[in-house]
Amino acid sequence: MKRMAAGFYILMLLGLAVAVHARVAVGTLVGTVLDARGNPVSSATVTMQTSFGQEPNATHTDSEGRFRFARFRTGQYDLRAYAKGEFSDWVKRVTIRAGKTTEVTLHMPPAADQSFTVKP
Repeated sequence: MKRMAAGFYILMLLGLAVAVHARVAVGTLVGTVLDARGNPVSSATVTMQTSFGQEPNATHTDSEGRFRFARFRTGQYDLRAYAKGEFSDWVKRVTIRAGKTTEVTLHMPPAADQSFTVKP
């Protein structure tokens, strides 16, 4: 009987070890999208993908230009924002670490000068 109980506990510990090993390490990425004047950009679309161009994800900024990607696998990611017909530059190789929160700021380009003069 003791042998059976000992075997049961060994199997239980092995199962626990496998379950702990199978967990995926995750972290959080938060940030802000700012316009060329440093003002927050609300309702911008923020795209994040692995630095290998895989697993694309998107979210939107809130009224204060903030965004959040929670519980993502550790690794390196590239991000950019889209708002009002313009894209920010890519911010590359942002590292998400296990159990940590990484912060990044994305900057939108200045608005293109679309004024023109009509001559008679």
